[in-house]
Amino acid sequence: MQNPSNSDSEVHEESPGSSETEVPESEMANGEAAVSDPASSPEAVASPHDVPAEELEHGDGHAAIPTVPSIESCGSVDIDRLGPDDFAAETLRQRLRTMMVSRHLDEKMMTLLKQGKGHFHIGCAGHEAAQSAIGLYSRPGEGPGHDWFCFYYRDLCLALSLGMTPREAMLAHLAKADDPNSGGRQMPEHFGLKHLNVMTTASPVGAQFNPGLGFGFAIQQRGNDSYVYVSCGEGATSQGDFHEALNWAAREQAPALFFVQDNKYAISVPIDEQTAGGTPYKLAAGYEGLSRIRVDGTDFFASASAARAAINHIRAGNGPVCLVADVVRLFSHSSSDDHTKYRTSDELEADRKIDPISRLETALVDEGVLTEAEIDTMREEVDAEVDEAAEWAKQQDDPAPETATNHVFFEGDHGIDYDSTDDIDEEADPIVMVDAINRALKEEMARDESIIVYGEDVAGDKGGVFTATKDLTAQFGEDRCFNSPLAEGSIVGTGVGYAASGFRPVVEIQFADYIWPAMQQMRNQVAPIHYRSDGQWRCPMVIRAPCGGYIHGGLCHSQNVESIFAHTPGLKVALPSNAADAKGLLATAIRMEDPVLFLEHKALYRAASARTPTPPEEYTLPFGEARIAREGSDMTIVSYGLMTQKSLNVADELENEGVDVEVVDLRTIMPLDSETILESVQKTNRVLVVYEDHEFIGFGAEICAQIGDDAFKYLDAPIRRVAGEFTPIPFAHSLERAVLPSDEGILEAARDLVAF
Repeated sequence: MQNPSNSDSEVHEESPGSSETEVPESEMANGEAAVSDPASSPEAVASPHDVPAEELEHGDGHAAIPTVPSIESCGSVDIDRLGPDDFAAETLRQRLRTMMVSRHLDEKMMTLLKQGKGHFHIGCAGHEAAQSAIGLYSRPGEGPGHDWFCFYYRDLCLALSLGMTPREAMLAHLAKADDPNSGGRQMPEHFGLKHLNVMTTASPVGAQFNPGLGFGFAIQQRGNDSYVYVSCGEGATSQGDFHEALNWAAREQAPALFFVQDNKYAISVPIDEQTAGGTPYKLAAGYEGLSRIRVDGTDFFASASAARAAINHIRAGNGPVCLVADVVRLFSHSSSDDHTKYRTSDELEADRKIDPISRLETALVDEGVLTEAEIDTMREEVDAEVDEAAEWAKQQDDPAPETATNHVFFEGDHGIDYDSTDDIDEEADPIVMVDAINRALKEEMARDESIIVYGEDVAGDKGGVFTATKDLTAQFGEDRCFNSPLAEGSIVGTGVGYAASGFRPVVEIQFADYIWPAMQQMRNQVAPIHYRSDGQWRCPMVIRAPCGGYIHGGLCHSQNVESIFAHTPGLKVALPSNAADAKGLLATAIRMEDPVLFLEHKALYRAASARTPTPPEEYTLPFGEARIAREGSDMTIVSYGLMTQKSLNVADELENEGVDVEVVDLRTIMPLDSETILESVQKTNRVLVVYEDHEFIGFGAEICAQIGDDAFKYLDAPIRRVAGEFTPIPFAHSLERAVLPSDEGILEAARDLVAF
């Protein structure tokens, strides 16, 4: 399919149970055409909630279309007002039919819930016209060249407009094994249709904004005329991610449609208690380069006018659009809600009178496109189709229990030929850790053009506050190493869209202490994408973050975060202790299909103890394989990161006392090489676990637990730990030394263990 803004174009027009229908050229507005339309002035705007009652009653029982045009725009978008004469009759029939299918699916799912068949539902009823209109001008399909879609949970009608079938919708509702969205892993209405470029949907409102922007950036990188659809309800515009995404999209003129479906309620909280100015349309006013449109989303023709204009504008390279559709929520927020507790009967009745399906039916009857009898017949056919889909879905298999843990991580072959430390020439020039990281980035970017590097201060001559990205912009260009806004959630979130669309982003969080604004994305987008999409979507990205103390960084430049992120299924975590391991593990992290948090201890960047001979080009090391940093027979010390060197110092001291210590350097936290740990403990019969993070609930506690479970019978002494105090890390040197592990403290614990 081609761009609707071109004269020889066609658009996707498919309704369940029907073949694709072309939209004639006469129905496609040129985005550059000037428009004289009274609806473009603020005075012409009418929210569907404000339509006078006398305009709603129609003699045949259908709602009449309000006489006042209800489109407002601000920016450079040219809008031609469309009416029934601008569409082929078959196109309008199929649009109405798709809306009917969506509505009856909503109704059928609620009926199934009452019968105890299904567990949850969140409806689209009242949003259908605006979604159907957007579907008319979109190009679904898999991969680059098609449009991309980041849904929220009310986008059922758009999913159907793009090509999802009623059977597939019912498989999702009943959480069946063949549910194409998640294989029963997610709640219904959490869409994720890989074959249509619909990204897997996360539950937290607003989590889709920055991944959607990442898809937009990927479109720009490829230079095609696709666009990304990013939708939400008006409540989600209270999230900071909304404003971060609008800011960055406007600055970069990203090809993104931010579609806000304003039904006036965030569950039970009305918009006047949520939003300054009473509409998200006003919230979006402050972003230069962002065009805005507000439309009556219960009017199909107004919605089509706005959708076509916005999408043509974006495809033509004119920047992002925030399209706010005033819609009605005809059902409660979800099957767990009862809106009669907080909405009056008069208000609910007013919404029903501007039901978008009834409004379109009236228009089509008045224009002679359909008769009342034909509408009744269509409704009967839709009812039968949906009922059949429900009965069919009931008979399909539930997910097999043994598949419950599938797809947490990528389960295929990464295709990496791993090296080992034996492949390093010991006569090679020495290299410090930060330079090894820089060299790995350069080699990988030269090898694979899909690798992009970005974050705060990483570009140009600066090359990051620690120079890890030095010279990357000069060598590979501004489109492959660039600065981001100071917004960690956006840095990680856009990486999700980049990665899901085929790029391999390596993003930098300047200090691990500042990763918390990105926690939403890390926990709810990055890590679970592969699992919640039943293995269909992947997020191969690397998040680099300098971590650790001993640098007088105080509370916000000294944290250790590995234990928290190791507790996040789907995310791999590395924390190397030397230059060679950093280079090999980073190259592997970039090539893997799983997302990786790559932690780099700041105190090791230029430390002599972490310096190694320079590894060869494209040196790679496997994740989940610990390194025996020192062999021994009397006691095992398990450690990682900076603590590995401290443990080696202690081992050397104990050797002078006749104690032979084995030091195990984990290298990666997730996956954890439990086998090497247990083999070492079985050999030495004593174990000390050393880590920098808080002793209480630190990652070392998990290591101790595994040893206790699987190697207790081999132990000749209790398992011991040395770790940091349960306190933030203070700034003053004397205070910092008091709360972090020291060589002396590790040595004392090791001596006690030997003497037990």
